[in-house]
Amino acid sequence: MTFEVFAAVLGAAFLHASWNAIIKTGLSKQTGMFILSAGHALIGAMVVLGKPLPGPEVWPWLLASGLIHMAYQLFLAYAYEQGDLSRVYPIARGAAPMITGIVALAFLADEMAPLEYVGVLVLGLGIAFMAAGVFKNGESRRLLPYAFGSALATAGYTLADGLGARVSGDPLQYVGWLMMLSAVFYTPAAVALKGTDVIRASGRDWALGLFAAAASFLAYAIAVWAMTVAPLVLVAALRETSILFAVLIGWLVFGDTMDRNKIIATMLILLGVVLTRL
Repeated sequence: MTFEVFAAVLGAAFLHASWNAIIKTGLSKQTGMFILSAGHALIGAMVVLGKPLPGPEVWPWLLASGLIHMAYQLFLAYAYEQGDLSRVYPIARGAAPMITGIVALAFLADEMAPLEYVGVLVLGLGIAFMAAGVFKNGESRRLLPYAFGSALATAGYTLADGLGARVSGDPLQYVGWLMMLSAVFYTPAAVALKGTDVIRASGRDWALGLFAAAASFLAYAIAVWAMTVAPLVLVAALRETSILFAVLIGWLVFGDTMDRNKIIATMLILLGVVLTRL
């Protein structure tokens, strides 16, 4: 991996943590997520402009993934309503590859290397440490089911998109339609849960939300590009530095409490994710 690719992937990891931090700001996390979805839909429309419609064999994957993305966005926004960025992000981000690995092993007959088994165990230990901190520090326990729900949804759409993009044969077209569908599904769900106030936002909120959408898309685009010019496993492992960035942003920007247990849990989660990627 060249230094340019290394720096680009680190930048993408920072962008991923940053758009999560933007959603954490403001009074309504669901409003922030709605604007993010709107931005994604706009980007998706530009991506598929001039491309043919996906074939009928692709739509079941798109619809399933769109619904899972809706759940992911709802869970993540609810989690940020209840907890700190430095607590929610490592759980939501770290538990996803653990769930994906377990599901793939149990139902997809995928083989796992010994190092990957170790990674899953280390991940589980780190997540247990991070979750335990909620009880020790008097934080809202409601963040845990939402954070784990977000992780479960992430694992779900990772599997769905991996298979769906293969069926499509055009990953860029697939992602473009997915971005639009996730917005179509998310908006009525958010309105049903939070009322019409969720779609009302100030100019500042729109600016931040659209910036988050652009950051999210750019982070994904960089990762996809990097995987075409560098070993996939190295890119995937390096992307997980976003966990460190999120913890640092939470500490330095939002004033999240940082104690020894949270630092240990973060390091274990990061190590476990890297081990499952190598």
